[in-house]
Amino acid sequence: MKEKFIKSTIILVLGGFITKVLGMLIKIVATRIIGTEGIGLYMLILPTFNLFITLCTLSFPIAISKVVAEDKYNNKKLVFSLVPVSIVINIVLIIVIFLLAPILSKYLLHDTRLYYPILAIGITLPFISLSSIARGYFFGKERMFPHTLSNVFEQVVRFALIIIIMPKMLEQSLTLAVTMMVAVNVASELASILILFLFLPKNFKINRHDFKIDMNNLKDIFSVSIPTTMGRLIGSIGYFFEPIILTFLLLKTGYSNNFIVYEYGVLSGYVMPLLIMPSFLSMAISTALLPVISKYFAIKRFDLIKRKLKQASFFSILIGILSTSILMLGTDFLLKFIYNTTEGVAYLKLMTPFFIIFYLQTPFATALQAMNKSKKVMNANFYGIIIKLIIITILSLFKIGMYSLIIATIFNVIFITVLHYIDIRKCLKDKR
Repeated sequence: MKEKFIKSTIILVLGGFITKVLGMLIKIVATRIIGTEGIGLYMLILPTFNLFITLCTLSFPIAISKVVAEDKYNNKKLVFSLVPVSIVINIVLIIVIFLLAPILSKYLLHDTRLYYPILAIGITLPFISLSSIARGYFFGKERMFPHTLSNVFEQVVRFALIIIIMPKMLEQSLTLAVTMMVAVNVASELASILILFLFLPKNFKINRHDFKIDMNNLKDIFSVSIPTTMGRLIGSIGYFFEPIILTFLLLKTGYSNNFIVYEYGVLSGYVMPLLIMPSFLSMAISTALLPVISKYFAIKRFDLIKRKLKQASFFSILIGILSTSILMLGTDFLLKFIYNTTEGVAYLKLMTPFFIIFYLQTPFATALQAMNKSKKVMNANFYGIIIKLIIITILSLFKIGMYSLIIATIFNVIFITVLHYIDIRKCLKDKR
């Protein structure tokens, strides 16, 4: 088990590194093609995109991984019985997006150019959902290489399409280019699904009976996925309302729409990606940790759970210290090298020291989910986002621009991480 955990973590770290490098190249190329204004527009719809991704995937990767790791059911039937459920969910979400697109673009985000990019979100959802189901199966089996390869191939496809198609779209309009930046996810997710299917057993066959819904399977899956999704949904809803509240209040206090789009683009498009870039390492630790803790929890080996958590925490905090040190020492260089700009230097220097503990948040949340404490994660996200939105609202009235969002984000990171730690201590204490 120990060797498998380490092997899984190493594969995920290496794959995550390659994926992050490709993601960085994609961001650099996209930024230089459509500029800061285009990135600002994309970042304004990104919270909406993330919200609908949360709804369409319903945390299936985590739920399927946990149930598959416990090895209670026919895994083939478990996975494919979720497909019809996923299709129904996605049809409903696509209809909702098409109905809400005019309202979101014109009245909430105050920019009609966002109408078509929001519509493009709808066509990506079924592919993202099916990909998430397949990934959950491989996570539960602790087969991390298929997931890693599919992620890398997905990024390569996205990168190629952005280079080839986006310049042509920009010749037509900036709106069309931003729309295409969303729509390329259809091809990249489809490529990912095809790669995952290549790793299924050679004698693997699918028949119509595999798609029959099994209520026992659904009960176990949804007992994990619903609380986990609610936690993510709370975060996504908060992220969804973040630019809406911020834009409304800054407009009311005298800032121009151009200032808001530009500065929000700098913060969300340059600063935040740099801050969370090393999180793929803690994400790799968390992904490998989930099936391991799920198995230990099922057999009541709480001493082994504590040992794995200490290992995960040590490596996660080490990641935090190293990454924040690099960011503090090379702020100007990194922004110039990656994005060819020094915009956001002040924002980055202020936020970096507080993000040391950010890399503990995902492993802590994963551990709670593996120990059937998904509701604890949901509650922490709920309280955290309420505090964040309240701070944004109050500080925006003091006319400090984007610093209201920056301070609120710092408080959110600290609060949620500390609350997760308290919940883990309490859970393991009760199991002595």
